[in-house]
Amino acid sequence: MMRKNKWAQASLALTLVCGMVVSGCASNNGNGNNNGNAPAANNSGQTAEEGANSEGTAGNNTADAKSEIEFMGWGGDSEKAVFQKLIDEYMKKYPNKKVKYTVVPPGEYYQKLDTLIAAKKTPDVFYAGGAHFNKLVSSDQLLNLDPLIESTGAVDPNNVWKAALDRYRYDGSIVGSGSLYGLPKDVGPWAFAYNKDLFDKAGLPYPSAKAGEYTWDDMLADAKKITVTNDRGKIDTFGVAGYTLESAVWANGGDWIDYNTGTVTIDTPQFAEAMQFVADLSLVHKVSPSPDDEKAQNGYARFVAGKIAMFPMGPWDQPGFWQLPFNWDIAAWPASPNTGKTATWLGSLGFVVAKNSEYPEDSFKLAAYLSLDSESQKQNYELGQAVPNLIDMAKGEFLAMDKAPQTRQVFIDIIEDYGKPVIEVGSKNLKWLDTFWQDASQVWTGKKTAAEFVKEEQPKLQKLYDEGNK
Repeated sequence: MMRKNKWAQASLALTLVCGMVVSGCASNNGNGNNNGNAPAANNSGQTAEEGANSEGTAGNNTADAKSEIEFMGWGGDSEKAVFQKLIDEYMKKYPNKKVKYTVVPPGEYYQKLDTLIAAKKTPDVFYAGGAHFNKLVSSDQLLNLDPLIESTGAVDPNNVWKAALDRYRYDGSIVGSGSLYGLPKDVGPWAFAYNKDLFDKAGLPYPSAKAGEYTWDDMLADAKKITVTNDRGKIDTFGVAGYTLESAVWANGGDWIDYNTGTVTIDTPQFAEAMQFVADLSLVHKVSPSPDDEKAQNGYARFVAGKIAMFPMGPWDQPGFWQLPFNWDIAAWPASPNTGKTATWLGSLGFVVAKNSEYPEDSFKLAAYLSLDSESQKQNYELGQAVPNLIDMAKGEFLAMDKAPQTRQVFIDIIEDYGKPVIEVGSKNLKWLDTFWQDASQVWTGKKTAAEFVKEEQPKLQKLYDEGNK
């Protein structure tokens, strides 16, 4: 994703630790705590790779003409190594097609991109997601991929996650429908991990992998039994940490904004109740680290040290988690007892093509290769970096992996059933949302109740949203 907005504070930090291939799961993670081996056939009978090799209709390049394009992204050492290998293999297959791979530090990426766009030196293929995708596509910086998809048959929509493709559609006013202006680098289902050893020690059954069966009440009861205080009166092991406000709000029937009308909707009983529930995990029940506890040692560090029973994770966390000295698995996010519903966010990052690219066909071909090539997808999931973009691969050999999590079906369920786009996806300017996360500390520290906060905050956020997005 991928929050300097909230995602930068929470998920970006985790992504950097674990190799950062789903960095696209850009999202605003709430409470503060950023396949088979054969290529899938499309409707014309071509494989994705064969379709990507076909001659398109746009641009001035032909299938065997020489060209050199630039691909710009970000990533840690693991991601850089994977993508360099893929690009090297791509250039071996197509010797006339040269690709310059540029890696920018994640904290500097979008500033660098804006500078290049202003200087009319936009990379041919690059990463974009969330509000940045919205800003780029609405300002006419991105190539409409529909003509190339139609002419090449490179994308089989029946074998790529609908939720992933929809994230890169734009109809001229709203992201989520219309023409495709990007292809998914990944989808990032934000799952609910738990330490099986701590549950065993407490004599508790594991949280259910099936949505709706494990509720807030169940989680709180388990967290109380697992939370342990040491001889000095300090909490040594917490029941839960990093519980996302998004999950609580959406499960309880609330939301931040109605993008169809541009109305900020935080001032509802459903929102306030969910926010207070998350705050009270620390303030009242003492089963979750306080903001001061987080400053001393963040939730991720505590979880990998075996000192937290329940904690969120993305697919990109798998390599680090495979090395843990305890048993773990993933469950569905707890359901609101008021609605019986479960929710979490589904991050994503995309490959987009500059509208002014000198070589649009070759740029699209590279994006399709990186997004949909079966071997690249296989490498990503085997390295524990992502859920495959190809549905048959994800529901086949990805699910059959002999590594944790055992219930990796939860990743698929989030993608298909109860994962929601990150809050920022319909915004061009995030000042309103950044302000919310900054001001929310008043609730996390107990200075205000959630009901007081949302009533006072809504007009402020509405004004900021209107100024930056209308």
